[in-house]
Amino acid sequence: MAKARILVVDDDKIILTSLSELLRLEGYAAETAPSFHEASAQLAASEFQIVIADVSMPEVDGFELLKLVRNRYPDTAVVMITGYGSIEDAVEAIKRGAFDYLTKPIIDDEIRLVIQRALAQQSLTAENRSLRRQLDERYSLDNVIGHDYQMLKVFDLVEAVADTPSTVLLTGESGTGKSLIARAVHRRSNRREGPFVEVACGALPETLLESELFGHVRGAFTGAVGNKAGKFKQADGGTIFLDEISTATPAFQVKLLRVLQDFEFEPVGGTKTERVDVRCLLATNRDLAEAVGRGEFREDLYYRINVLTIHLPPLRERIGDTPLLAEHFLKKQCERSGRNLLGFQDEAMRRMQVYSWPGNVRQLENVVERAVVLSKNHTIGLEDLPDEIQAETEGAARAVDGGRIVPLKQALEEPEKQIILRALKAHHGSRQATARTLGINRTTLYKKMKRYDIEMAEAAV
Repeated sequence: MAKARILVVDDDKIILTSLSELLRLEGYAAETAPSFHEASAQLAASEFQIVIADVSMPEVDGFELLKLVRNRYPDTAVVMITGYGSIEDAVEAIKRGAFDYLTKPIIDDEIRLVIQRALAQQSLTAENRSLRRQLDERYSLDNVIGHDYQMLKVFDLVEAVADTPSTVLLTGESGTGKSLIARAVHRRSNRREGPFVEVACGALPETLLESELFGHVRGAFTGAVGNKAGKFKQADGGTIFLDEISTATPAFQVKLLRVLQDFEFEPVGGTKTERVDVRCLLATNRDLAEAVGRGEFREDLYYRINVLTIHLPPLRERIGDTPLLAEHFLKKQCERSGRNLLGFQDEAMRRMQVYSWPGNVRQLENVVERAVVLSKNHTIGLEDLPDEIQAETEGAARAVDGGRIVPLKQALEEPEKQIILRALKAHHGSRQATARTLGINRTTLYKKMKRYDIEMAEAAV
């Protein structure tokens, strides 16, 4: 910041000269303007980090200049100076957006400190903007990989529910990306400037979970040496994401229901009711309707949180997305590790598409990371994949006649048939959706189904 540009505006030539010389000696690029109009012209011509302006000037005073800067150049800090200062004037200047207010004669150390503070605040503001931009990029829908029609429906739902205040329930198996979608909902909502607080409910016992969410007062339990704000309080004005909500005990479900209905709660051991303004997102990898039927989840809480539902399909139902995700993770891991791998060998990719992926997208990312670390070639081959993938897909990859060496085209028929069957089942027999997922046209799909004797009844099961 040694080359920060500062504009000094004052109709007193002595002030202009002495203050600008001081600033130049301090290493700043200082310019001067004797009037509002000259200052306005210089601000339009070049960028300044700070404007130091006298309040009392002929024709147009410093407050009008302050208004101009705040409206047109909001990143520029304005320091007001005057020879006839009062508390009322200082308060008015700060209310109108001035960074600080100084009285003449200007003390060198005082102006140095004010400039340093102003530049430090600008640096912090710029850093915060950069971090927010990175968050927007990381958790935008553009970074959620998926061309499968089920994922396109998810994207549409995220857009539709993001700006609503309603509770959203995210469902799907572990590793399907529920946390990523929750953050995407927050980043696209009108609460994006507020906090996003995530709580893994399944990782905490009931006693600690209640304290974690609602906070506690001093002496509430052994080890509570002071008051602590809970996650709901920390999320005030933003979004709270409760993951693994199905693990909550019946007793805790009662307390959670009250919070979701009234947004009120008492900290553990406290009697004062706290009220918060939060948007609640929840996630589960279990079928809550079945849990309600078994008496493991409260019916009233289920209907309270099941207002808007976004279901994330497992990776085995998104066969066409496997290559897209794998290439994405490969690029990411190569950048992180400094390696330069060109891609996946055909057989390795075929095995990855046939594999059932019980850990879903998270497991795929881990497999790619492992392969990048272990691969000794410029491409990832079958030998770089974990044993469980090779073992599960061996039957599909083996030739039908018992495993003897056969022509490659014949050997690949069974894996291709299994991929088509799995895609048809995932899309409930829809040829159009299946063809789109597999990246082929319907005519090609029909020919392959006929070739492999795939019946629609078999595919729809």
